[in-house]
Amino acid sequence: MKKLLVPFISLSLIFVTCKNDSTSSATQLPPIDQVFESYYQGSLKLNPLQATSAGDNRYNDQLPIDISEAYIKESSQFLKIYRDSLDLYSDEDLTEEQKLSKAILIWEIEQELKGDEFKTHLMPINQMFSLPLAIGQLGSGSGAQPFETVEDYNNWLKRLEKFTIWCDTALVNMKKGVAEGYVLPKVLIGKVIPQLESLANKDTERNIFFLPIHQIPDSITVEEGQELREKYTQIISEKIVPSLESIVNFLKTDYMEAGRTTSGVSAIPQGEEMYNYLIKYFTTTDMTADEIHQLGLSEVKRISSEMEKIKEEVGFEGDLKSFFDHVRNKAELMPFNDPQQVIENFNSIHEKMKANLEKLFDLTPKTAFEVRRTEAFREASASAQYNPGSLDGTRAGIFYVPIPNVEKYNVFSDEDLFLHEAIPGHHYQISLQQENENLPSFRKTLWYSAYGEGWALYTESLGKELGLYNDPYQYFGMLSAEMHRAIRLVVDTGLHAKGWTREQAIQYSLDNEAEGEASIISEIERYMAIPGQALSYKIGQLKIRELRSRAEESLGDKFDIREFHNKVLESGSLPLNLLEEKIDSWITSKK
Repeated sequence: MKKLLVPFISLSLIFVTCKNDSTSSATQLPPIDQVFESYYQGSLKLNPLQATSAGDNRYNDQLPIDISEAYIKESSQFLKIYRDSLDLYSDEDLTEEQKLSKAILIWEIEQELKGDEFKTHLMPINQMFSLPLAIGQLGSGSGAQPFETVEDYNNWLKRLEKFTIWCDTALVNMKKGVAEGYVLPKVLIGKVIPQLESLANKDTERNIFFLPIHQIPDSITVEEGQELREKYTQIISEKIVPSLESIVNFLKTDYMEAGRTTSGVSAIPQGEEMYNYLIKYFTTTDMTADEIHQLGLSEVKRISSEMEKIKEEVGFEGDLKSFFDHVRNKAELMPFNDPQQVIENFNSIHEKMKANLEKLFDLTPKTAFEVRRTEAFREASASAQYNPGSLDGTRAGIFYVPIPNVEKYNVFSDEDLFLHEAIPGHHYQISLQQENENLPSFRKTLWYSAYGEGWALYTESLGKELGLYNDPYQYFGMLSAEMHRAIRLVVDTGLHAKGWTREQAIQYSLDNEAEGEASIISEIERYMAIPGQALSYKIGQLKIRELRSRAEESLGDKFDIREFHNKVLESGSLPLNLLEEKIDSWITSKK
């Protein structure tokens, strides 16, 4: 969750001087656009993984110890400088776009500062999103970290050196977490252990961090390649494996013994307050856990009635729960015996919808796109996901698909999944945001889950307009995906605000959706690991759907779906209240 945002010292000094000088005027301040750029450049310097992901290679050898108290203190200090500095700029002196950028940045900083009040650094590792998993993906050579030159290879070695320090810090933090009551549930600890064991493979030639050595490009000489081979062998065997093994041994013994039997975050110190904060952080709204829980229950009821219609259409006799089992186990929906067939199926879905995309979108990204299988070391616990391309568009956006057992891979929701994770979901939204030259740099990589995931879930409803969902099972897949996100509202708040157990949440999901049991278990454990994030999808989708309906009703014949989509996408990721203000202003201008 932590995103370090640090300005350049020169601007910091200007702001401090202006803050202490009551006679200062707006003319003495640096232009606010310069502030935005400084903010972004500083964030890259002290958040180098973000820079690498964006295709900025200046800091490819850097890895901050972002779970150290010194780092967190430094982050908060500079965030406060930025928050205070923005107060010096009057909205009257700004353009509409500058006012929007200022509002976004203030919201961002305030949320990050609030997050610093909680001791999340004492629980630095989980099975879904934590640095070891990101490092494994980067170090495999298939991610954003480049491995094209000797310098690239040496940069990664320096990053790995710092990763061992991060591991040592994580171990210290977890021991402190045990003493203070900040520990993972036992069941999640059990999921982390095999992930780290895989990363700590003692067979160096098969270790994931050795993969780039197997792929050394021809531009690197034999002598240089041999030297790199020796360096990688040494750091893997002498530093990486021992550091990870230390964590694994601790997880298996003292940490597992101290692990929680409870499922929700409310069981840790400040847990209730933390969950309320996470609701706001992930939904960008002021909704309460109770409001979200009730909304989830009503959405589950509504979508269930739509599912009943599909059940009748295909002629299934039996109740809806029996139909879920029918869909989960229908042999015709599990037709593959080779993982490549899954990839090819997604590519064929893309081809099928291409002709209709221009009817809904007249603005499309330049960044390339591809579908890949999720890496083996994280596949068992991973969900399908989208990884953005580089800011300059030279690295493609990638849709990762986990295929742990291809013979059990069910295709009933593949059309829906492609719309969400790929096109026109995350790939369109993120790529267009990154390519938009009218946005200040910090907004090109900004991410609000309610907006980004809300948009992706909204695009799932565009399937019929795009020539998909002709098969009732695929349309049922769309309803199932929407049901899945509605269930999240119920089970996430159930787990973290209402005392639900893991088993209660699993059973509620099994009773109300067609996902397989193994997938449902993985999902519930995901919500346990990252409280609140699962709420963002449905909250964002419902807001975008509400705004579309409002525009259609208000504008009548003047409504253009392509223009509406442009307005939703053109400003990049926004908190939902700012998105609503933007669309309302557009509607007024059109009328």
